Amino acid sequence: MTKAEIVSEIHQKTGIDRTAALIVVEEMMTSIMSAMRRGENVYLRGFGTFEIVRRAEKTGRNITKNTPLVIPAHNIPKFKPCKEFKDQIKESTK
Repeated sequence: MTKAEIVSEIHQKTGIDRTAALIVVEEMMTSIMSAMRRGENVYLRGFGTFEIVRRAEKTGRNITKNTPLVIPAHNIPKFKPCKEFKDQIKESTK
């Protein structure tokens, strides 16, 4: 599902203008990204958690030159769905 499809579905289910729905969806995404850039986790009750996970430094390999290289420690975003979300997905795949 794309952002445009999400906006269209919100428009159909709520009756609000597509432009307003697009603004709301984009602002939600911007708010989540801004909070995570500040180092905050985002908790959406009944949906899930957007967390920042620290990856430790590790040694990798440059396969073109066959030489080792150090991949520095870094933060990555992670989404952890809530229990209800996971249960709904399990039920829909049975």
